[in-house]
Amino acid sequence: MKRIALGKILHMEKGKKPALQSKTPQSGYLPYVDIKAFEKGIIDNYATVEKSLLCEDGDLLIVCDGSRSGLTGKAVKGVVGSTLARISADGLSTEYLRYFIQSIYTLLNTQKKGTGTPHLNVDIMKKAEITVPPLPEQERIVARIEELFSQLDNGVETLKKATQQLAVYRQAVLKEAFEGNYRKIRLNQISQVISGYAFKSKKYSERGKYVVVKIGNVKTFRFDFSRDFTRTLEDNEEILKRYLLKYGDCLITLTGTRGKRDYGFVAMVDGQTNFLLNQRVAALRFDQAIAFPKFYQYYLSSPSFRNSFFSYETGNVGQGNVGIKALSEPVVICPPIETQYEITKTIESRLSVCDSIEQTIDTALQQAEALRQSILKKAFERQH
Repeated sequence: MKRIALGKILHMEKGKKPALQSKTPQSGYLPYVDIKAFEKGIIDNYATVEKSLLCEDGDLLIVCDGSRSGLTGKAVKGVVGSTLARISADGLSTEYLRYFIQSIYTLLNTQKKGTGTPHLNVDIMKKAEITVPPLPEQERIVARIEELFSQLDNGVETLKKATQQLAVYRQAVLKEAFEGNYRKIRLNQISQVISGYAFKSKKYSERGKYVVVKIGNVKTFRFDFSRDFTRTLEDNEEILKRYLLKYGDCLITLTGTRGKRDYGFVAMVDGQTNFLLNQRVAALRFDQAIAFPKFYQYYLSSPSFRNSFFSYETGNVGQGNVGIKALSEPVVICPPIETQYEITKTIESRLSVCDSIEQTIDTALQQAEALRQSILKKAFERQH
């Protein structure tokens, strides 16, 4: 079957910035259809129809500006957002066209135009070659794609449920590990609290010897610098004396969303010698003669301690904060040091199984997304 450039049959109209917008419905206003509206069905704004591009339920829209350029979705009746465009093509059903563009999404999204705000490279989309089978054949192809996608979605949902079950199991491991008739002691009797420092952003530099450990870098039992790796030149003797971290220091984050417990994450310094403690992160430096740091890394992440930690939460509806008292006043267990070693060994043995399963799940989820693209590629390649 002959293939033609999509641009020969494509119709594309870019959305416009409306003259007036409102957060609530108004007479003469329609839903303002942005990415959130067509992707999640959530309408945040309404706009006047004057000098606006309108869309009907089911119209095909494509993102033209921003990091998600090339993403397609179905419209609801309303006003097309200024970062979107309404598209259609002669002889193609909406679903057939949508899946075709989805099949080249990676190409469109990685080869955008512009150095500031990226924009969709429309020329690439127009040059993409497509076959135009009869509508019944298009419907058959779409039905097969959706059948395979449905099977894939079911598999992905099962994998995600398994991930949730692993999270529950991890908490059960930590809960069970610390149950017992152990000696109890105030946390400040076995550790010193170190509060972070507000490093000056003007001193951030790739030439810096020391890494600023920020709240977003601290995850459960690990550090993550994939999104924010900051070095500083602000490293005078006084700062190093107070904020340079040592082996065994357990860092804990102190700020997040109130009521959601999306902070209080704990990670232990293990071999790093150039970490500086930033504000809104605290560290506990344990007396290692009686407190094994790795044991307390796990204990501070247990349901029992987290309940105590969040009992100190303050703040408004949005941001929640926990102060230093939450790391000094609570009563914690303090078994003999040999018992701490044994409990830690048992925890790590059980959690390593979780880690292995989770890695397998993550790999499977990545493969599922690759398979989704493979299904689309085959669907539109096998026609010629």
